[in-house]
Order: sequence, then structure tokens, then C-alpha cells
Amino acid sequence: MKNDYIRTEVFINSLEKGNTPFLDELERKAKADNVPVIKKEMQSLLKVLIGIKKPKRVLEIGTAVGFSAILMAESGPEDMEIVTVENYEKRIAEAERNIRSSGYEDRIRLIKGDAAEVLPTLKEKFDMVFMDAAKGQYINFLPEVKRLLNDGGILVSDNCLKGGDILESRFVVERRDRTIHRRMRDYLYEVKHDDCLETAVLSAGDGITVSVKINEKA
Repeated sequence: MKNDYIRTEVFINSLEKGNTPFLDELERKAKADNVPVIKKEMQSLLKVLIGIKKPKRVLEIGTAVGFSAILMAESGPEDMEIVTVENYEKRIAEAERNIRSSGYEDRIRLIKGDAAEVLPTLKEKFDMVFMDAAKGQYINFLPEVKRLLNDGGILVSDNCLKGGDILESRFVVERRDRTIHRRMRDYLYEVKHDDCLETAVLSAGDGITVSVKINEKA
């Protein structure tokens, strides 16, 4: 069964037309440096969702080297603003260089700091939020993310099944990973049962959730 899934994933990814030369080179370099970037499935999904939603303001939690922020900037309307939050100093410097080189410096604003401290300081609402940060913190970020998301806004979360580990019993998971395992299971339950969200959990990549915020007054 797992082999069938891998064959399906390989086949689907073989259909990809790729990104711009700048992004393709950035992805190649990131992989060579063992820096994680979003998988092909997530790249396609983000481009499709942005094409459908045409968000004016996007919040990204977890910049890494700036790959996904640049991809979203390339895919969105010219007046779209992206606010991206990163805490890892080494990645921040590289992300800033990549954003400048991409030509989207006027549309991508990088905030340095821990998202747990940054999110409560943000006031303006967003049409879309992309979460790709510390997996054990998703459940803690969720209340602020919901506050910042416009009605009808989209929340996309990456790596939610952790390569299938979430399906396993907590006793099978290595002891050091059990907290993340529990918190991610809590997060999946919360986004599926929150009255303010309608959520689909997708098995693509390492697991993706796509949520839309329902009008709270309704």
C-alpha cells in the first residue's frame, strides 16, 4: 500500500511543469544545503489556492529561506502583501538575501521573532495564512491565527501527518517525539471540530490541512 502511494506521488510530481528559473535554483540549493522547502504537492496547492482566492494579504508562519513566500508572491496579484515570520537567525539572513534577489522585496515583509510573541502584536486581518513552522506549536498558534483570519479566509497547514507518524500509537513513536505527536493530533482534532472552521485533511506530501473560516456571527 505504501509503495502504491509512493508510485502515485512520483507519477503526479512527474507532471509538474516546474517554477521560474529563480525558484527552481533556490529549491535546488536549499536541498543541497539540507534546508527543507515545501514539497511539490504543497507548491501546486498554494498556487491553485492563491489563484482562486486572490488574497490581498497573506500571513506565513515559518519563512525558512523564503522559498514559499517568493512562490506565493509570484502566484498572487500584484497588490498582494505577504507578511512572513521567522525566528531562526541563520535562516533570516538567507531569506532576506533571497527575497531581495527575487525582486519581490516590496511585497514580502519579513518579521524577525518567535511567532508566539509576534502574532499577538499583529492587528490587520489576513485573507490567507500558511503555517509551516514548529509542528508542536500549531495548536498554540491557532487562537491567534483565527483572530487574524478574515471571514472566508483560508488557513493552510503543512506537515500535519509527519510522514504517517501521526497514524501510529504514541507508544510506537520515539519518546522524544511524543509531545509533537500529541500536539499535532490535538491540532488536527481542533481544526476539524472548531465551529469557526471547515477543514479538509489531505494525505498529499507530509499531510496538509486546508481550512476556511466561517463567519463567526453566522
